[in-house]
Amino acid sequence: METIIQIKDVTKTFVGKDNQVEALKGINLDIHKGEIYGIIGMSGAGKSTLVRCLNFLERPTSGTVFIEGKDLSGLSDGELRMVRTQVAMIFQHFNLLMQRTVLDNVCFPLEITKVSRKDAVARARELLAIVGLSEKELAYPAQLSGGQKQRVAIARALATNPKILLCDEATSALDPTTTKAILALLKEINEKYGITIVIITHEMTVVQEICSHVAIIDEGTLAETGRVEEVFQKPKSRAARKLVFLGENNQYAEMKGKRCIRIVFTSNSSFEPVIANMVLTCKTPVNILLADTRDIGGVAHGQMILQLPEEEAVAEKMIEYLKSRNLEVEELTNYVG
Repeated sequence: METIIQIKDVTKTFVGKDNQVEALKGINLDIHKGEIYGIIGMSGAGKSTLVRCLNFLERPTSGTVFIEGKDLSGLSDGELRMVRTQVAMIFQHFNLLMQRTVLDNVCFPLEITKVSRKDAVARARELLAIVGLSEKELAYPAQLSGGQKQRVAIARALATNPKILLCDEATSALDPTTTKAILALLKEINEKYGITIVIITHEMTVVQEICSHVAIIDEGTLAETGRVEEVFQKPKSRAARKLVFLGENNQYAEMKGKRCIRIVFTSNSSFEPVIANMVLTCKTPVNILLADTRDIGGVAHGQMILQLPEEEAVAEKMIEYLKSRNLEVEELTNYVG
């Protein structure tokens, strides 16, 4: 596949009066044309700094970024502005112009590039139809819901026909239902127009929902990369395991147990009570420490973490049963206690 973004040895150090912070430490990453690529990490990991380096809104301290083979570090300010018309961005808090109508917000980037008012309005109306907001063109941002504001922001980002769309925590301010709708819209845009999308998030569920590939950022370093299903099923790094198992905010300080396993659902019918059948077969209960599963087209997708009984023979029998049901089973070390 053709590489559209190449991040090469990028570092970023912020120097304060009394200290300095290494936000990025030698990041190397290739993103291919047409991908929906997730960059995920805990708060403060450096992911938002990285996305701002992708279009040189934040200049790396060292290293560089190539967009379609162009080294951004060698471009003039004017040339950088031209590149940025092809690398659009949407944000967590929408960044709409509150004194402008929806239509004029979408027209704004076209005004900057000297497109005629007539052509700008025609393009804006075309984009508002794509994001499902044609009837809101004369409304102001204050009159819109959070999901509608983000749709306006997406329409505005698409105004200049970009090849790349950067999404910096674009769904973090939205409720789960609205998040799902916005992600579906982004996926539709990717499939219909071939725009490469880079999603910055701290939510593994967002990555699972829409991304084909993911990079895990941990304390300014690149901890792990790969296809989403591979990282989800068999996370290798400490940072990936933490994001997959717990998410950003969950803690299990008081749970205790010697043997825990993680099972990953990818192919079982949602109507098959696998865990209940295992308990009935083995005649011993288990403790469910975490469950994150969903029904997608009648197939169960997600994960569970189980605390197995103390008796080793029964625990082994349970593991064998789960494997016989085509579930990924992984033993966890020091998960609780």
